[in-house]
Amino acid sequence: MGKIYIVGLGPGGIFEMTNRAEEVLEGCDIIVGYTVYVDLIREDFKEKTFLATGMKQEVDRCKIVLEEALKGKKVAMVCSGDAGVYGMAGIVHEVAKDHPEVEIEVIPGVTAACSAAAVLGAPLIHDFVMISLSDLLTSWETIEKRIALAAQADFVICFYNPSSRKRHDYLEKACKIIMEYQRPETVAGYVQHIGREGQNIKVCRLEEMVNAKVDMFTTVIIGNSETKVINGKMVTPRGYEKRYDV
Repeated sequence: MGKIYIVGLGPGGIFEMTNRAEEVLEGCDIIVGYTVYVDLIREDFKEKTFLATGMKQEVDRCKIVLEEALKGKKVAMVCSGDAGVYGMAGIVHEVAKDHPEVEIEVIPGVTAACSAAAVLGAPLIHDFVMISLSDLLTSWETIEKRIALAAQADFVICFYNPSSRKRHDYLEKACKIIMEYQRPETVAGYVQHIGREGQNIKVCRLEEMVNAKVDMFTTVIIGNSETKVINGKMVTPRGYEKRYDV
């Protein structure tokens, strides 16, 4: 019987993935994924068979992976970032639920929140939440409620999928919800195309983030009431300065 690996690639290509992820991909017969992510690693695994599908074809990709595994193949489903954070790990398990004989192993990667935080400085040092602004699978009413509650609780908030052609004003809406509970000058930042060609970084105020031009390949981080800018970097204190001489 074959095996399915669900592999998180991290933010970019082969230099951004873990050694374990690279080892698994080297040992697989077939690599399956969204076209954009497959193209990031195609040249690094030239001897492998690649099968790719476009956006909104997640279930089709999972069926392809399962079919190949049932043929006895070792198959990798690749995802950007971490496979278990807004990735394919959940849907692969769901599609394969009637085939317990097929072993599934998730290979973690560095998720976008951590990658963006590293570029911006240290904004996730204290409690934070991750919220996707995509309403394709979650209603906007639910997303609004989650944003409001996170802002009230003074969490640092990391937004995935902040904007698209159809959702061009969703980040603006989200920032305005946060400003009902947080100061307009709250420190915020974003990173586009993390670890890839065209990487773009911005540290700004929450009120400026309202008009930011972002896309689906951008990760946005809104600080909490204590987040500050230190030498151009976004930093959320953990509280050491209250207990020790920092």
